[in-house]
Amino acid sequence: MLVAEVQLKCNMTKHRDEWALVPASGTEIARVREHCRKLVRRRAAVAAGVAALPVPGVDVLTDLTTFALLVEEINRSFGLTPEQIERLNPQLRVIAYEAAAAIGSMLIGKLVTREVVVALFKRAAGRHAAKAAAKVVPLAGSVAAAAIGFALFREMGYQHVEACVKVAQEVNKAQSAEGG
Repeated sequence: MLVAEVQLKCNMTKHRDEWALVPASGTEIARVREHCRKLVRRRAAVAAGVAALPVPGVDVLTDLTTFALLVEEINRSFGLTPEQIERLNPQLRVIAYEAAAAIGSMLIGKLVTREVVVALFKRAAGRHAAKAAAKVVPLAGSVAAAAIGFALFREMGYQHVEACVKVAQEVNKAQSAEGG
């Protein structure tokens, strides 16, 4: 019996973040926002490093994979994965999905698939094409590709963080109205 309790406690600790709810206050939302923006900058730096490599196509594959994982982590931090949203009471669940739809987010409360990320990257295709073209010029091209890749990845990540902030604020507003 004791072993089962210890295993359960370990599993709860291990998966605690997976079940986190939407941040409960403006201060908490701001804290999660800054944490996620830091994650975005780190991942953008990794994407830029890969973009600097003169190997065609590696950067695109890395960008897609890294961005999909980043989006999942941001959603989890804000309590906005599909599983977390399903745990909300029905009214808040509807508000979360409506808020995500109103801001045009394809990534909140949905399973993040490669197809969804590809669609998002297609929106930013012009900048990505410039990054690929810059690689043709030996050293300066690699530096330019890295800079463009960093800026593109960071901007897309920041946009997703801000979308999550707006949804979390809407859910909090509804919770406050419900409780007060």
